[in-house]
Amino acid sequence: MGKSHKTEISDFCLEGAFRHLVIKDRYKLKGLVLDTDEGEVYVKLAKHLRIAFDWRLAVGTQLKVWGTKKYYLKSGEIKLKAEQIRAANPQLQADRVNGSVKKASNPLVASPGLANKPAKKDKKTNILVCQKSDCMKRGGKALCQALAAAISDRGLEGQVNIKGTGCMKKCKAGPNLVMPDKTRYSRIQAKQVAALMEKHFGSPKIEEKEEDLVENPMPVAS
Repeated sequence: MGKSHKTEISDFCLEGAFRHLVIKDRYKLKGLVLDTDEGEVYVKLAKHLRIAFDWRLAVGTQLKVWGTKKYYLKSGEIKLKAEQIRAANPQLQADRVNGSVKKASNPLVASPGLANKPAKKDKKTNILVCQKSDCMKRGGKALCQALAAAISDRGLEGQVNIKGTGCMKKCKAGPNLVMPDKTRYSRIQAKQVAALMEKHFGSPKIEEKEEDLVENPMPVAS
């Protein structure tokens, strides 16, 4: 049986209260634990989120997480990987406190019957950002943070992913990124993100912004 037949991959959107970070070797951020309606859930963080994550996040902060869910058919194990994270809707937090939000069926438990019927995926696009050291030293971290913020401003969290990549072979011209339409950019700095996003995705929505987890949002390449 091929590997593709041993796992089912789908997208997920999850809400829960932040409990703690998962750290490896005392300094390597790997993921976080959320307290959801169905209990505690571990979510691995994509590389661009690990780089930009605010370690000062307060315990109990209500978060909304988008990413990829892998269901292993043989063992029944489920693994979650976050691609986008932001603070949940303030009104939703108030409703949860008041007990007015109904519990949904467990989004993390997959039955054998459902395993044969993968959830229909919405078409997603990726912004690729080089994660190698040269690009990071030239402003790559701030670039990723700015991209994340711009995505949030436009309400595109479930449609656009920021993915980190290996070297794009233009180290001295970093930071380097590739937009969803395959347009490549070099020497892009955080202050240029607003104009870049407007060119490719249009103007941000005119509405009250929800607080972002990433200090100054945006992209990475894989």
